[in-house]
Amino acid sequence: MSKQHVVVIFPHPDDESFGASGTISKFRDDGVPVTYLCGTLGEMGRNMGNPVFANRETLSSFRKKELAEAARQLDIKVEYLGYRDKTLEFEPVDEMADHLKERIESLNATTVITHYPGYAVHPDHDALGKAVVEAVRRIDENYRPDVWMHAISNNHEVDLGEPQIVHNVEPYWDRKLAAIKAHLSQADGMMSLIQSQDQQAEQLERLKTERFYQYKFD
Repeated sequence: MSKQHVVVIFPHPDDESFGASGTISKFRDDGVPVTYLCGTLGEMGRNMGNPVFANRETLSSFRKKELAEAARQLDIKVEYLGYRDKTLEFEPVDEMADHLKERIESLNATTVITHYPGYAVHPDHDALGKAVVEAVRRIDENYRPDVWMHAISNNHEVDLGEPQIVHNVEPYWDRKLAAIKAHLSQADGMMSLIQSQDQQAEQLERLKTERFYQYKFD
């Protein structure tokens, strides 16, 4: 059994599929277990499917089922952190860090994948990424996992430079696409871009390359 354990920590169902599912697939093919700690149920998401099949009351149930299917496609375990969608920026960072530290240590994580705070566009992404960094900082450095950070904002390379970890995930494209499609309520907009002739090449290139910064602790 592999001594490695990758723990992915993002706030919403579908973040794992759009942002890291090719990398997740690579780890799984190498026999490395992967657990997704999902921050929320994504209950405040704006997309309700096309045609619409959910409403504000039922969306969380659909998104939980969608993530279960994506996890099946990717062969990963899912655990929920229990936070409320679109409120993570208001949670006390110390409390979130303590919660995350406990979960990360209990899983014996050797690599943690999360969003790069300040460069992740969505307030939930930034807030959870910040809490993850603080959680890992509090772990004894002899047992501290590596932290890989996914940056999304248009200006991130100007400020941060080139990412240290770049994966061509084309060999895992079928699994990544299946995981994305599993998120039925959220995937329609992205699939429309992929299928658009004007956007197809650019979007496919972006989705088939997953890039991460390796966080350095002082």
